[in-house]
Amino acid sequence: MKDDLLYIDHVIETSEIVASYVAGVSFDDFESKGMLYDAVIRNMQIMSESTQKVSLKLKEKYNDVPWKKISEFRNILVHDYLNRIDPYIVWDIIVQDLPALCEKFLVMRDELQQTTHV
Repeated sequence: MKDDLLYIDHVIETSEIVASYVAGVSFDDFESKGMLYDAVIRNMQIMSESTQKVSLKLKEKYNDVPWKKISEFRNILVHDYLNRIDPYIVWDIIVQDLPALCEKFLVMRDELQQTTHV
C-alpha cells in the first residue's frame, strides 16, 4: 500500500502539472506550441505509467477508474513513433477527463492515508 501511495501521488502531481500548463490556453496554442505540447505529453506519459504500477488489489477496489483505457492511452503516447497522436483527443482528455480522474485519485489518496495511519 505504501508504494501505491507513491504512484497515486505521481498521478495527482502530473495531473496538476498538466492542468497548470494548459490553464488559460486555447486548443490552437496547445497544438502549435511545441514545447507546451511536448511537456503535456511527457507528463501524461508519467501519469499513465504510474497507474500501471498501482497494485491489482487497489485497482480492484477502485474499479470505477478506467485503468485499462489509461494503460491503452499510455501505450499510444509511448509507442506511437510516427507522431500520429491526435492532439484533439489529447486535448479532450485534458479538458473532459483529467479533472474528474484527478479527483478520484485525490479521494483514493485520502482513503489510503487514513488506512495507513490507523
